[in-house]
Amino acid sequence: MADSLILEVADLEVDVLTGIYSEETGRPQPLRITIQARMRPADRYTPETPLHASKNYMDLKFAATGALPPGVHFKLIEAVADHICETLFLQDERVDEVTVKIVKLAISENGEAIGITLTRQRRD
Repeated sequence: MADSLILEVADLEVDVLTGIYSEETGRPQPLRITIQARMRPADRYTPETPLHASKNYMDLKFAATGALPPGVHFKLIEAVADHICETLFLQDERVDEVTVKIVKLAISENGEAIGITLTRQRRD
């Protein structure tokens, strides 16, 4: 098995235009988003290793916030997850796989986590 490095940003709460039902459309819904990006690591990390030898965690956060196009309504949260995956693949060629978990907070009645997990591998 080859070495890998998994970066993670967990439990971001982001308001996104999403949904297919009339009560969901036209207003943002709160989503809880967790992102894992698997990439090829450097040969070794030392105390002096610079940031560019890895990936900035803020890139993962940006993919779930600033990179989502404003005013675009995603019918499915699967499409939100797919957009996040593609953003991370475009950002860095070292990213081999992305997993995005999205929980729709607005439909939870008793604290349950209702949503999806999408895993995409780079397709070069």
